[in-house]
Amino acid sequence: MDSTSIHNYYEHLVIDYMQTEVIPAMPDKSNDFFLDVACYALTKLPARYMRHEIDMAFYLDSNERTKMHNEVEKAVKKALKYIGDNFNKDSRYD
Repeated sequence: MDSTSIHNYYEHLVIDYMQTEVIPAMPDKSNDFFLDVACYALTKLPARYMRHEIDMAFYLDSNERTKMHNEVEKAVKKALKYIGDNFNKDSRYD
């Protein structure tokens, strides 16, 4: 069985949100910082697996899409604070 087509839909949502909203607003932060934020945020979100992104687009209604976007925004903001407060004390990201 080839399982490489299985993905957590929230991964796409978190990365998209970070690329459009977070990273442009924080040009001084490193790629490692953003990857740690994404990982931390994803641990706080439920898993929603898919094989093809078009499947999720077809099956989600607008209320569910809005709810998922709000969950992602909240998780990423908490992750930014947590990672920023706890993981740069030793200049790890400098």
